[in-house]
Amino acid sequence: MNVLTILLMAIGVFFFGVGTIGLWRFPDVFSRAHATTKCDTLGAGLILLALALQQGLCLDTLKMMVIVVLVWVTNATAAHIIGRSAYRRNYPMTPGSVRWTYKGKGGN
Repeated sequence: MNVLTILLMAIGVFFFGVGTIGLWRFPDVFSRAHATTKCDTLGAGLILLALALQQGLCLDTLKMMVIVVLVWVTNATAAHIIGRSAYRRNYPMTPGSVRWTYKGKGGN
């Protein structure tokens, strides 16, 4: 159990580090939001899963799993809102990116 906990924590910390590097290195808000939300969601999920395994079956474990679900939902929603806002405000994109315009019914 301890080896699995350490392994999950190490992988979670690795993903947090990769997300941080993506935040520093990627050129525009769209790719930065993608890197940070994907890596943070996976990193937080793995670390909280490791803590839940270490704790055993109790109320604290249930709370950690609720936090994991909330992180999954809020990270994806926040990335979408940030990307949509930046796109609508014509935030500069990386050269070579294509700006797509929806011409369907209703507009926005």
